[in-house]
Amino acid sequence: MAKEHWKDEPEEQDYPAARTYLSLLLDADRAKKLARALERTTSLDHFMAKDILRASGLPLLPPDDKEVAKDLAKVAAGTKLSPVLLVRGSPLWVADGYHRVCASYHVDENASIPCRMVSRDAGT
Repeated sequence: MAKEHWKDEPEEQDYPAARTYLSLLLDADRAKKLARALERTTSLDHFMAKDILRASGLPLLPPDDKEVAKDLAKVAAGTKLSPVLLVRGSPLWVADGYHRVCASYHVDENASIPCRMVSRDAGT
């Protein structure tokens, strides 16, 4: 499987998905502002999958999880995955890309994952 399997930019549908997830944690207006801040952020930070999982407190999903398996199949086919969208805080929020993080871990837990990240007070 390819070790380098990331696009340079998130896909357009990642931002509405992030807003939907964030609206479970915050009121709709605040979720919308954070998703917009993620979209406006142009820099990419890089973190290892194991560190993203540890900071978020999320468990590693198995490779046979339906969504993780889809992402692993994309990597095997040479299709690059979209960068992950993160909201800094304790715990770290994976606003979009949890399954991609898990898939990447199964490829190489030490590989660098490109992430767009904003702090929780972004867009206020």
